[in-house]
Amino acid sequence: MAYPSNYRYTKDHEWIDVKDGIGTVGITDYAQHELGDVVFVELPKIGTTLEVGKVFGNIESVKAVSEIFAPAAGEVLEANAELQNKPETINSDPHGAAWLVKIKLANPADVAALMDAGAYEAFLTAKGKEASA
Repeated sequence: MAYPSNYRYTKDHEWIDVKDGIGTVGITDYAQHELGDVVFVELPKIGTTLEVGKVFGNIESVKAVSEIFAPAAGEVLEANAELQNKPETINSDPHGAAWLVKIKLANPADVAALMDAGAYEAFLTAKGKEASA
């Protein structure tokens, strides 16, 4: 799986794509592969304020429940309601249709501190994990 070059990535395997001060957040292909079949997603309500590195939701798979961490601070403008009915979308399209939330960034510098695609793939390789699941 090639990781989109315009996204930024966290060591907790979340991604963020920023356009006009709005960040779209999701989990990486690596993360969904590690989770296995996703069966439930818990996302924050619109208006919730996210803090960098703090938990903002959960993803439940047949293997485990995993916390989702905010890659940047901001206010939730939208949560992906489609995932309530089709959580398995996370497994089939983690970098596209399975986005989790859209946030109004509080501090664009949060995103600048994250890894680009090349650095994220190097991070996976350095941890001995395969970057292409």
